[in-house]
Amino acid sequence: MADQSVDAVTEKRSLIYEIIRGLSWLVFHTVMPVKCHHPERLEAEAPYVLIANHRHALDPLAIAVFIRKRQVVFLAKKELGKNKLVNRLLASAHVIFVNRGETDMAAMRSCMKAVRMKKILMIFPEGTRHHKGQMEEIESGASLIALRGGAPILPVYIDRKLGFFRRTHLYVGEPIEYGDLKAKGINTETCGELNERFRETFRRMIAETGGEKTGK
Repeated sequence: MADQSVDAVTEKRSLIYEIIRGLSWLVFHTVMPVKCHHPERLEAEAPYVLIANHRHALDPLAIAVFIRKRQVVFLAKKELGKNKLVNRLLASAHVIFVNRGETDMAAMRSCMKAVRMKKILMIFPEGTRHHKGQMEEIESGASLIALRGGAPILPVYIDRKLGFFRRTHLYVGEPIEYGDLKAKGINTETCGELNERFRETFRRMIAETGGEKTGK
């Protein structure tokens, strides 16, 4: 079993996090260029839950480079942390490992801790990378975390897969309203309704930004 002795949710930004973010800034401003639209929305008061569609393994870093003032905590599939050294490295960079397709209470507690400590919690609701039909297949964990945490939900749409020497655009949307669902209680029905709001939000963002890009 992977060693999770390193706490991913801490008060301070770790040196590992700063190094990775610094290197990522260089990559995404040179060989894999990324342009962020409405980056000021990412500097909103924390805590908030950031949800995004997922096209490339480096998506979390491409978004994090535009969040300068606050610490980001990432959710990632537990398989990435099978190697003990990689596990400790990623945990030091504020990565919470989660079992996909099931309720992972340890990960849920870490997520709630991140919200209480006023961090930015980055989640990819699809659970894995998708290249077409963005945010149509959503796992229930993201909506459950959002409802339990009660923090604002900020959507980020990635218009194409990251690639060398071609520009990828990140579109930061307005917060998703869900106070009415939280008032109804946290259950399967409200999680499903919130998932549908995620879908509707990304359908609208795709339409408003000119549709999907097909770069492989």
